[in-house]
Amino acid sequence: MQQLKFTINHHIFSKALSDVGKAVTQKSLIPIFSGIKIIAEDDGITLIGTNTDIIIEKFISISEVDNNGLHIKQTGSAVVSAKSFTELIRKLPEPIQVEAINHQTIKIKSGDIFTQFNGFPAEEYPTLPVIDQSNTIHMDAEDLIDAIKQTVFATAKNETRPVLTGIHFTFSSNKFMAVATDSQRLASIVKEINTTGETSFIVPSSSLNELVKQISDYSGAVEIHSADGYILFKTEKVSLYSRLISGTYPNTSKLIPTEQSTTLFLDRESLVKGIDRACLFAGEWKNNNITLTIQDNKLCISSGSSEIGSIQELQKIKDIDGDFDLKISIDGYFLMDAIKMIKDEDIKMKFNGTMRPIVIESTRGKSSYLHLISPVRSY
Repeated sequence: MQQLKFTINHHIFSKALSDVGKAVTQKSLIPIFSGIKIIAEDDGITLIGTNTDIIIEKFISISEVDNNGLHIKQTGSAVVSAKSFTELIRKLPEPIQVEAINHQTIKIKSGDIFTQFNGFPAEEYPTLPVIDQSNTIHMDAEDLIDAIKQTVFATAKNETRPVLTGIHFTFSSNKFMAVATDSQRLASIVKEINTTGETSFIVPSSSLNELVKQISDYSGAVEIHSADGYILFKTEKVSLYSRLISGTYPNTSKLIPTEQSTTLFLDRESLVKGIDRACLFAGEWKNNNITLTIQDNKLCISSGSSEIGSIQELQKIKDIDGDFDLKISIDGYFLMDAIKMIKDEDIKMKFNGTMRPIVIESTRGKSSYLHLISPVRSY
């Protein structure tokens, strides 16, 4: 292992360690996987954390920090314990000097504080996946984050069908589509982007949740590359590698109803609050059932359980198209999740019978966001 030596701003270093540490597991049977790799080069330092399923790489450039920031005195690499090293750096004052004598001796100096860490051989740290970056998809970070947030909550929470634990990304002819379903509900969003190639893959929800955290403050373009079972999301400062989920994603387009017997236009905020109240009386053993009916040209939201009691609430329907004969039971929390994703003042709900899925959309023209929820039996 090469030696390294640098000084760095405490806040910058501490945050970067914390960010890459999100990918590190402390329960790995391979000790070095509990570490963070630090690479010092002439133009900056790179931090890498991994648990084999996800890899986070963060770069700190010399040009981005002030006089109390990063100064490379000797290039090289080292691997340190993620948990204890990060915790120590967080508790040290400014500035911090890191020096690796060999893989067993990493010294940290901060003012009159001198510490010494045991390390791992840097050459034994896992190498990054080799991904062909010639076919690059560029996507605005804000659009990517929005697509993930609008769909990730609908992914399956168990491993019975692994493909359903991720979001299905599809890129084709200047269009991007993200779909998630747990077989009881479905969320999808379509966005226009500048791309010519066609590709699709399933990305684990856990990886995408972490990606959102890593790029939440970033406003530029994100490069997306995929190959050999991996996907890479790359910005100027951070790269996130994730294993892809193998398998065939179900053809969800067949699940979307093409007809509806009743369409309601409702105030979004009032509806969310009403459903939230009804969920207080809906027992989990009954799938958090709430019942929707139309009474006197108003939407009736009701629920009840023998242990708690019951509630019935009438809300104004802004407009209605079709049949007034409506009665359907549905998981209240699923419905609330879907409605919260729509940012418009009003929402549109489409129904086609007691046991056919409900479709929730925005009221602004042709919506790019769609949510579908299967009803539940009320007995």
